[in-house]
Amino acid sequence: MSDDVFNASIIYRKIVTPELEIVRVKPDVGQIAPFEPGQFCNLGLPSVAPPTNAPPRRASSGPRLVRRSYSIASSADVREYAEFYLVLVKEGRLTPRLWSLPLDGRVWLDPQPDGHFTLEGVPVDQDLVMIATGTGLGPYMSMIRTFRGRSQKRWRNLVLIHGARLSSDLGYMAELETIAREDPSVKYIPILSREPEATSWRGMRGRVQIVLEPQTFERLTGVRLLPDQTHVFLCGNPAMITEVHTNLETRGFLVRGRDNPEGNIHFEKYW
Repeated sequence: MSDDVFNASIIYRKIVTPELEIVRVKPDVGQIAPFEPGQFCNLGLPSVAPPTNAPPRRASSGPRLVRRSYSIASSADVREYAEFYLVLVKEGRLTPRLWSLPLDGRVWLDPQPDGHFTLEGVPVDQDLVMIATGTGLGPYMSMIRTFRGRSQKRWRNLVLIHGARLSSDLGYMAELETIAREDPSVKYIPILSREPEATSWRGMRGRVQIVLEPQTFERLTGVRLLPDQTHVFLCGNPAMITEVHTNLETRGFLVRGRDNPEGNIHFEKYW
């Protein structure tokens, strides 16, 4: 099969667990197009075989691509590559093949990032609460990496809550703990749902929802979760997103959307 479709290479891979990895993809020519932290990009590989019901394709149209959207985790100020936090979908058509690629493995990288899950329109004097499950952490890594080093603060306080099953699933824990130590405006709260009791884990256990209980949240962060001074971002498991935003709406928060651009709940579902 022709490899004309390939326009980028994998230049870095960190195996977090057998089902989680961090990869960096570098375009063959130029740099990653300008993007807003929180946006996504498509990765693709040529389809192994066309669907049986697919119409005939002209030879000049090139191979069919299997494409999937992944949030960019790298800083918007880093343009040499795009970093992605990926989970293996064993029955999927793309990630099992991505897992098998070596360093310098060839992929297709969408030249234009896209998406609206960004801090655009969020006032700079607000508290930000970013809640993720699994690889939903990716867009928040881009936001934090981009804005924490700039002269103008993008938040008053930032609370990042990351829900995972096991401590081994916390792929960015070391970096986030360092950031929270160095920057008093950033609080990092990992919480695990399936960590065995016998391990050395001394952090929180359960689902992310328990961190949002008013007394628990204020005790852990020193910040009050109030709708007039807080924007909440939700990314990851759709069930978590539905449960959290339903709970927050009873506390005066509003989902942001076309009909409500002043809303302060933002979300991105991952499946």
